[in-house]
Amino acid sequence: MSGLRTSRTRLAGAAATVALAALSLTACDDGTGVESEGTAKPTVPTATAPASPSSGAPASASSAPETPSAPSASPAPSGGGGTASRRPVPSGTPVTCEGSTTSTVAAPLSRPLNHLLLTVTNTGNRSCHLYGYPAVRFGEAQAVPPAVEDSRPQAVVTLKPGASGYASVNLSAADGSGTDGHTVNSLTVYFHGRSGDESVGTGAHPRLPAKGVHVDDSLKVTYWQQSMDDAVRW
Repeated sequence: MSGLRTSRTRLAGAAATVALAALSLTACDDGTGVESEGTAKPTVPTATAPASPSSGAPASASSAPETPSAPSASPAPSGGGGTASRRPVPSGTPVTCEGSTTSTVAAPLSRPLNHLLLTVTNTGNRSCHLYGYPAVRFGEAQAVPPAVEDSRPQAVVTLKPGASGYASVNLSAADGSGTDGHTVNSLTVYFHGRSGDESVGTGAHPRLPAKGVHVDDSLKVTYWQQSMDDAVRW
């Protein structure tokens, strides 16, 4: 019996020696030298193995914290730098028509006889009112001729930018009954304000024919009209 026990003890010792030798070989295979006896170095993960968050590698898109989005840029305030658009000129409230914002043309008419047609065109960027009638001054006259009351329109004539208004001037009596007849070569047209008692702004200086026009004491004008047909009725 003592011989059998001794054999088993030797076999157990040999098995332990083999196991220790295997651990020593494994430790030598990583190229770092022999570790202390009985200590095995963990196996190095292969290149294809996914990186662990604790290893310092970037986390997957699903686990990465969201990055706050950048605030959107605020629009540039109007009236700021050179790229801001200019504010348009207000066009809601009409102004009074006058010489600096209109163009006036005087044209002799064949019918009615001895008449002159005044055409005023709004050259401004806002609508304007033609109040009353044109205050015309021929040559060096000291007074303006009266208006034909029957020609007074029902509403104030308003001209949008580019639109025209009209008035006719009866220069002299067609039957020759007028007195103090003479030829004039210059004309100034003044514009009335809302009250109709005084002129406003600057006057217009339309050209007359080179030979001038004949006027007498029957000289009179119509009120401003919205259409040419209404202006030449008197």
